[in-house]
Amino acid sequence: MGRIVALDYGKKRTGVAVSDPLRLIAGGLTTLPSKETIGFLKQYVVDNIVDLFVLGDPRQMNYEPSENRDRVLKFKKDLQQSFPNIEIKMIDERFTSLLAQQAMIQGGLKKKDRQNKALVDELSATILLQSFLEINKA
Repeated sequence: MGRIVALDYGKKRTGVAVSDPLRLIAGGLTTLPSKETIGFLKQYVVDNIVDLFVLGDPRQMNYEPSENRDRVLKFKKDLQQSFPNIEIKMIDERFTSLLAQQAMIQGGLKKKDRQNKALVDELSATILLQSFLEINKA
């Protein structure tokens, strides 16, 4: 069984999380400049079996598309072209950044560490993936 990779794609940075081989637990992998995401994933799939990409679907609180949605849809198209044999699912990401901030507070991170946007993006991707895993338990 291959891994699932979740992506919290943004204008500047992309948070990346990956499931364990049994697809039970999500773990943060990295945060990288968004323009480097496809290249990073090309190398990642050489070393790991990936069956699915989960991509955050940016929406506003009223379910309307956010300003980042067009950018994410373009990235999705690039992802499909680069990995035609790997399925892509989009899921609502509206609360992931808020949940990431709360998790850092509960984890005791200092305010300065909580302002690390790369850490927030990676943790957001992890929350996105863990939510997906829990929703799709067999």
